[in-house]
Amino acid sequence: MAIRQLSETLINQIAAGEVIERPASAAKELIENALDAGATRIEIATSGGGKALLRVSDNGSGMDAADLELAVRRHCTSKISETLEDIRTLGFRGEALPSIGSVARLSIASRRRDSAGGHEIAVAGGKIAHIRPAAANPGTIVEVRDLFFATPARLKFLKTEKAEAGAITEIVKRMAIAFPAVRFVLSGSDRTTLEFPATGDDHLARMAQVLGKEFRDNAIALDAVREEISLTGFAGVPTFNRGNSAHQYAFVNGRPVQDKLILSAIRGAYAETIPSGRHPVAVLSITLDPALVDVNVHPAKSDVRFRDPGLVRGLIVGAIREALARDGSRAATTGASDLLRSFRPGFQPNSHRPQTPWSAETSPSRPYQPTTGFGERPQASFDGLSMPTARAEPQFSPQPAVPEPNARYPLGAARAQIHANYIVAQTEDGLVIVDQHAAHERLVFEAMRKALHSKRLASQVLLIPEIIDIPEEDCDRLMLHAAELSELGLAIERFGPGAIAVRETPAMLGEVDAHGLIRQLADEIAEWDTASGLSAKLEYVAATMACHGSVRSGRRLRPEEMNALLREMEVTPGSGQCNHGRPTYIELKLSDIERLFGRS
Repeated sequence: MAIRQLSETLINQIAAGEVIERPASAAKELIENALDAGATRIEIATSGGGKALLRVSDNGSGMDAADLELAVRRHCTSKISETLEDIRTLGFRGEALPSIGSVARLSIASRRRDSAGGHEIAVAGGKIAHIRPAAANPGTIVEVRDLFFATPARLKFLKTEKAEAGAITEIVKRMAIAFPAVRFVLSGSDRTTLEFPATGDDHLARMAQVLGKEFRDNAIALDAVREEISLTGFAGVPTFNRGNSAHQYAFVNGRPVQDKLILSAIRGAYAETIPSGRHPVAVLSITLDPALVDVNVHPAKSDVRFRDPGLVRGLIVGAIREALARDGSRAATTGASDLLRSFRPGFQPNSHRPQTPWSAETSPSRPYQPTTGFGERPQASFDGLSMPTARAEPQFSPQPAVPEPNARYPLGAARAQIHANYIVAQTEDGLVIVDQHAAHERLVFEAMRKALHSKRLASQVLLIPEIIDIPEEDCDRLMLHAAELSELGLAIERFGPGAIAVRETPAMLGEVDAHGLIRQLADEIAEWDTASGLSAKLEYVAATMACHGSVRSGRRLRPEEMNALLREMEVTPGSGQCNHGRPTYIELKLSDIERLFGRS
């Protein structure tokens, strides 16, 4: 069969399969073009989940007739010249508009700010119409109708209109977070109008618009630099988590990305602080020299490749962990909100409708006669307890320590222990309820983890070294980290070109499947160029030991012990959640309590 040149239309349709996967992909490309044009106001309208209509209007620099003619042709762009090493714009490939035009009905109306009139061009199924004059405001309006009408097979792979509309909403949210100085409006017949007013340089205000007001109260600022890479943004406290990772936003030089390396680093930074199946909330912005990152990995430009991935991962993990150690011990404000909702009385119209004849004994309006709670008999069980004090005793010392004059304690003074598990403490402006087992579990774990990293861990020498056959390239990667692994108690040596000899294993792990451990470490190092797997295993063991060695639920604590626990929590990083990620305490402000009683 003879080789022949494909038609321009077919070439564009093939390219569209990579660039335009769904309506949200088209929306992303058009919004990026508007931002590159310097727009400060972008309006997006959709219908049928973006399949029937997608319109993006902006007040950017606009285009003249000559620009319009080139804009719908492949690989025509104003954003790069001769090199891919200094990309500072969101778009640069010159493929989006011709790809859209090859599979949909595309029209573009644009006018430069200094021009007396505008022009319009249309493309339908790859066929380009003649440019004509058009009435237009300064800026550009791009309208896409009947997406994939020229390639009907693609329509079968699209999801429901609601799902496609939701994907466009997610794109707009990511763009809105990245560019807080731009006003975004998303409307259409398939949705309720969503508007993000410009917030200027106040990035946290824009994040609150997108992620909710609660994020502002539960976010910790990030600001770190390592070599030539800087990281800014906000990370949520561990107890402020979600059921999926959709609330994790990452930006590289202002470009929204969904990079596996960054998402993995976020998971690693929150290890041992969030329950299984829950995900942290974070917004990270990485800034570096464009020459140190390749954004041309995929036509969709959602993935990037860093020249030094280990440096980027270490920066993210280190910055988040340092922030959590500094300010992450506080409990999420959502805990107090949930508590208030559980206390707040509600009225159900049919909940008190009598199902049986009325009687004084069963009526909800009968006079109150306490049989439990704070009646004389139940209250008598508190008589044996001494009155709590605000003294602070380190490490549960039976000898009371003298408190510092005018000392202020964020977690207050213990006032009672209820149900032999929860400590109620009074603070300056409210009260705190502490889960004693979860709190002490975290304190013990942090003490063990500190000892874990302060010296070389004890190892057990194998009587007969285990020889593991693995590919030569995996052997090379493992030997590069031999010193790091040795510090964790795992001693390895090269045993020929394609084998590793394991001579010592961490004593803390007991009997170890050396073959499985080595292969897992080799795979992890190959993917992320780190050797954190063994460290994570040891921390898991430490967390398990801490759980079994902590104050158990059901144990009565003396006031001195309760206050000592509170003081230790105040100085321990991550004490706001246990090793399994559950909150260790809930804080209730006095204003919240007064609101429950109608005082405010």
